[in-house]
Amino acid sequence: MNDTGNSGAGPRRPRQIEAAWALTLAAVATEALIWVLGVFVVAPTGLDELTEHTGRSGAITQLALSAGVLAVFLACWLAVAARMRAGRGWARVVLTAVGALFLVFRVSGLGTDGIDPAWWAVVNALPDLLAAAAVVPLYLPGARAHFPSRERRAA
Repeated sequence: MNDTGNSGAGPRRPRQIEAAWALTLAAVATEALIWVLGVFVVAPTGLDELTEHTGRSGAITQLALSAGVLAVFLACWLAVAARMRAGRGWARVVLTAVGALFLVFRVSGLGTDGIDPAWWAVVNALPDLLAAAAVVPLYLPGARAHFPSRERRAA
């Protein structure tokens, strides 16, 4: 195995691509962890609040639906990131758009309700910041060769 995480005789991925992949994995894992913490650990928990409004059965149903939607979203995010890692230019564009949207959402305050403690707001911002940071290496000079342009593909 070489230093970029590839095994076998295939060409090595640029360090920038591997950095973007690692940042994306960190963002996905952090997003899942924050969901679990918000639902079950950080007071007032999502489970407690939903139980108060919809009863125990309704809360469990809503959280199961929420977990399912989150799982699908994270799986799609990883699938697109895997396509980026494989050199698909469209995936780089999708990750760029998603990273920018996450950052705009966070900076504009659209994702906050204003009642969370400051430390929780910072923790909640981590996946958005990691997603935005993952985009940066994709446009560094060393990563360009990983995404063939139309002229290079036609040749």
